[in-house]
Amino acid sequence: MIRLAIQKSGRLSEDSLNLIRECGISFVSSTYKLKTEATNFPLEILFLRDDDIPGYVQDGVADLGIVGQNVLVEAGFPALEVETLGFSKCRLSLAVLRNETYNSVADLQGKNIATSYPEILGRYLAGEGVQAHLHTISGSVEIAPSIGLADAICDIVSSGSTLLGNGLREVQTVFRSEAVLIANQQLSAEKQELLAQLQFRMQAVRRARRNKYILLNAPVASLDAVKALLPGIKSPTVTPLAEEGWVSVQSVVNEDDFWHITGQLKAVGAEGILVLPIEKMIS
Repeated sequence: MIRLAIQKSGRLSEDSLNLIRECGISFVSSTYKLKTEATNFPLEILFLRDDDIPGYVQDGVADLGIVGQNVLVEAGFPALEVETLGFSKCRLSLAVLRNETYNSVADLQGKNIATSYPEILGRYLAGEGVQAHLHTISGSVEIAPSIGLADAICDIVSSGSTLLGNGLREVQTVFRSEAVLIANQQLSAEKQELLAQLQFRMQAVRRARRNKYILLNAPVASLDAVKALLPGIKSPTVTPLAEEGWVSVQSVVNEDDFWHITGQLKAVGAEGILVLPIEKMIS
């Protein structure tokens, strides 16, 4: 049995649970339960405060954790990171009042900055040669400038709507973050094997999310041009159609490249292009 700690509520919790389910692991969760056990994989899930997860994993109370990089680095345990997970992306940014003049981070020299991330911010400012007074606040950081507590803030930003709603504007990115899988560095051989199995499943799910399965018809005369656009995992699958002079082509396309490649395929004569989601993708 291996023990995984995740955030007990919020967006990161939802995304983490969805990932575990997509890995084919079944469990029952409830807002009232602080732990649950999978029914088809030797996994126990703990629901904790995100700030507590790095320490629990470092101390071996939990074997694994899913947590934001910002929380992990602020806690001082970056060495626990096993791999990035590609979701819950955000940034830690400096923000000032909307009408405040700001040219560069040097403008914050000697100023008061409110933040929940004094370690990350302190290292960033030191690297920029700026000395400022940091006020550590555990929540509602955005209100600090409007009540005269600080000249600027440094906080997590996703869409920026919270900053706008509090009369602030984002001026500088300090740190970029996403969800990461972390692990205790003293796992037994048995638990290392379970971690490897879990990573294998997570990676298959992530590859599937980033790619689409594409099917199309193309004239034989255009096949070389189509194949050049669709390398697939190794090479496209090509099957003759009942209509002479035509083939069916099947391949995998990265979602970021899909629309650009689709336009090129049409330009070389491809027709009947179908795009399907991939549930799992194992390389």
